[in-house]
Amino acid sequence: MSTLLEQDGLVATWCRINVGAEHSRTVCSEVGQHGEVVAFPQQSARRQIIATDIYCQITEQLGHIAGLSTAVMTRSFGIRVPDVVWMLPEKWEGIDRDLPVPFAPDLCVEVLLDRPTTGIANRVNAYLESGAREVAIIRSRGQVQFYGTEGLRKQSIFDISLSLESIYFDA
Repeated sequence: MSTLLEQDGLVATWCRINVGAEHSRTVCSEVGQHGEVVAFPQQSARRQIIATDIYCQITEQLGHIAGLSTAVMTRSFGIRVPDVVWMLPEKWEGIDRDLPVPFAPDLCVEVLLDRPTTGIANRVNAYLESGAREVAIIRSRGQVQFYGTEGLRKQSIFDISLSLESIYFDA
């Protein structure tokens, strides 16, 4: 049985495996709750375009304090890297931006295009129990779903609307 690592141990492992990632083409890795490296596949160009489009829509509707592929500390799932995150400006204050955010931002977005959907419920729950107020999931055909602690929502609590061009999803 593996031991759950405390936050400092997870961050130390993340720093060790991601050393220099911000200065090279190395893909940022995730770290599981026991300190294991979690493969983080290279994003396809299509997925990067969709994530950037979502980032732009969120910053346009909520303000410019958002991030793309920002590492986030979760209580039960280790360090994960949502495609897009957003939180209130005051929450960014005092955070070392070279390290994972020590809690889940208010809004976390996962784009499921070209990645396995297994484990997505665990990711959603981990973000929500770590401080996220909402998690948006972009399904493989462009369907947008919003989740809160109560489950699937009919609309975003942030009153945002994410619309994605069908051309992104035509193979």
